[in-house]
Amino acid sequence: MKNSSVMSTIVLEAFYRMEDLKYLYFVIFLMLYMLILFANAIVIFGIIINKMLHNPMNYFLCNLAVNGIYGGTALLPPLLGTLMSPSYEVSLACCKAQVYFLHTYAIIEFTILSVMCYDRYVAICYPLQYHSIMTITKVYKLIAFSWGYPLVTFIMFFSMTLRLTICQNRLGRVYCLNFYLVKMSCGNTYIESILGLFFVVVYSFPQLAMTFYSYGHILKICFTATKESKIKALKTCSPHLFAIMNYSVGCFFEILQSRFDTSYLSFETQMFMSLYFLIFPPILNPVIYGLSVQALRANMFRLCGFGNKLLPLK
Repeated sequence: MKNSSVMSTIVLEAFYRMEDLKYLYFVIFLMLYMLILFANAIVIFGIIINKMLHNPMNYFLCNLAVNGIYGGTALLPPLLGTLMSPSYEVSLACCKAQVYFLHTYAIIEFTILSVMCYDRYVAICYPLQYHSIMTITKVYKLIAFSWGYPLVTFIMFFSMTLRLTICQNRLGRVYCLNFYLVKMSCGNTYIESILGLFFVVVYSFPQLAMTFYSYGHILKICFTATKESKIKALKTCSPHLFAIMNYSVGCFFEILQSRFDTSYLSFETQMFMSLYFLIFPPILNPVIYGLSVQALRANMFRLCGFGNKLLPLK
């Protein structure tokens, strides 16, 4: 039975298992955070300074990089601070704030990736009409949707959690998520669990519909296209497909970790699975797109001090 007393702080118990190597973990997480900031900032500035890269796909990529910094900042600075604290406690208010930031990061990431699916669909299926379809006004609306839809609508769902009274204060993770706050609350949370599943569908259905619709039509075009057109379509879509797979793997790990018993796995494996969707997409997305887009790759190397070996900017 849950404790009837009301809690004002949360103890993140996973930090106790890191205690013997806390300074090593601190250095690792600090380096990961600096890598997230550096890699995504390079993408953002690389796109801003080169007018050749001012096109819809790169505008979406720029927003993907901004979201990577947003998610990394919501996770890693609080994690580093808690790791160095003597009690591994965070206030309930900070825990709830982190829930909002991490969940909106995840929804924004998925939404931007689905919008990029639509962009690839237009580029491959309607190449001659691409610029007339993907106007700057439409791009701005899609970007506004990518951010506004998660940031505003998640409040509708999260407001139910905010009303719950938390009666337990021990969480076996290094960060806070809504699922665990609900489990730690007083009383019967059956309704919240059902509504939670409903909102998962609400938050994922538009993105899934856009993704399947876009790639369904792309595949249909590829079946009747020439070999050269198929190779070009694959080259156009491959960075985005890798980004989606990378994010999907992270989401699968998090679902497996939170919904099923993974106690048989080592602590390091559990840690890797729980942090994957928050750390690796922001790190790997700049690499995936930086290696595949020549002009962006040139700017990224130029900003890193290797400009003499690259093509000139236009």
